[in-house]
Amino acid sequence: MDGLDRQLIATLRANARASVSELASQLGVSRTTVRVRMERLQTSGEIVGFSVVLKDDVAENPVRGLMMIEIAGRGTPKILRQLQGMKELRGVHSTNGRWDVIVEIGVDTLEIFDQTLNRIREIDGVTASETSLLLSTKKRA
Repeated sequence: MDGLDRQLIATLRANARASVSELASQLGVSRTTVRVRMERLQTSGEIVGFSVVLKDDVAENPVRGLMMIEIAGRGTPKILRQLQGMKELRGVHSTNGRWDVIVEIGVDTLEIFDQTLNRIREIDGVTASETSLLLSTKKRA
């Protein structure tokens, strides 16, 4: 696979319904070149199919989770202020029971999710945490 193949795949990812003519125009190559490369990428198994993307599939911050946090001593107000300043957090909730605080995290990638978890764990006074990724959400009718 060369640079043109990677460009073709990137263009198809943006719009898999683009015609061969549109793809050729965007890539600056002939329609025959696009058609031959698409056939080769499909035959080799590099492209295994095309799909439809629904509105719900492109929701803002698709990687979501809940992080339960335990805080040492009386540090909750200070930690809450730090958490409220983090743009990755969709909600910050104080609670009772095993955990002192529950945060709702919403980001674009798992890498950013992991970085966010690490930043929270490094806050002075955070003694323990448990995190769950949200896999799906069922809305009430």
